[in-house]
Amino acid sequence: MKTNYEIRYATHPEDARLYDTTRIRKEFLIETIFAADEVNMVYSMYDRMVVGGAMPVAEALTLEAIDPLKAEFFTTRREIGVYNVGGKGSIRVGEEIFELDFKEALYIGKGNRKVVFSSLDPQQPAKFYFNSTTAHTAYPCRKVTKQDAVVAHMGCLDMSNERHINKMIVNQVLPTCQLQMGMTELATGSVWNTMPAHVHARRMEAYFYFELPEDQAACHFMGEPQETRHIWLHNEQAVLSPEWSIHSAAATHNYTFIWGMGGENLDYGDQDFSKITELK
Repeated sequence: MKTNYEIRYATHPEDARLYDTTRIRKEFLIETIFAADEVNMVYSMYDRMVVGGAMPVAEALTLEAIDPLKAEFFTTRREIGVYNVGGKGSIRVGEEIFELDFKEALYIGKGNRKVVFSSLDPQQPAKFYFNSTTAHTAYPCRKVTKQDAVVAHMGCLDMSNERHINKMIVNQVLPTCQLQMGMTELATGSVWNTMPAHVHARRMEAYFYFELPEDQAACHFMGEPQETRHIWLHNEQAVLSPEWSIHSAAATHNYTFIWGMGGENLDYGDQDFSKITELK
């Protein structure tokens, strides 16, 4: 197996206004989440979130403590949320084994020394997408499915934004320190997410896009509401969203995305909205 990581530093919004396309993509886009028998991670200075993926094919993959953590093992001071977006697989946490099917999630609490990712069938490997934030308390590990989720149906087809928001790793479902994650599924014919756009200055966010056909693309909008920028991305890629930035997208096809948040509160509704007509 191979573990790869990179560090992304925080950016002042006044500096981000001056970035060209190449620099914006370098700072905020995560192009490679999955590669066979690799664990790939980005350690972000935005609320110290780690965004990554593990794709076990020929072997099981152990989640290793990367150097920036300065820790004996990955969850020494961290909690993790994991979604399986591939074939059937399992995650061993200590002596427990959790089987995850497509779109099922697992919360892993602080202090679990060993985390190992495996696929049931190498011909249809599991793809484990994960977010990790710092943690002060050890909460129990728990598998979460869409049946456990707090579901919100929002938007309408007339506005091209009919979607189901599945709040899965959230404090209404299970206890966490600061991590909040969910999965939003867009209906056929809908392409817009997170409109009206908003920021939540007390939390950063990461968006991971999947179920987007390989010949299609999504355009992620970011930046201050009066100074927006865009990033074109493809299937199974992710974007870091700073606390000062909106996070919205439109695509050439409907898709699903996983959102993960970390910060100083657990209030999903803690948002500052901008009217659609006020965006620039």
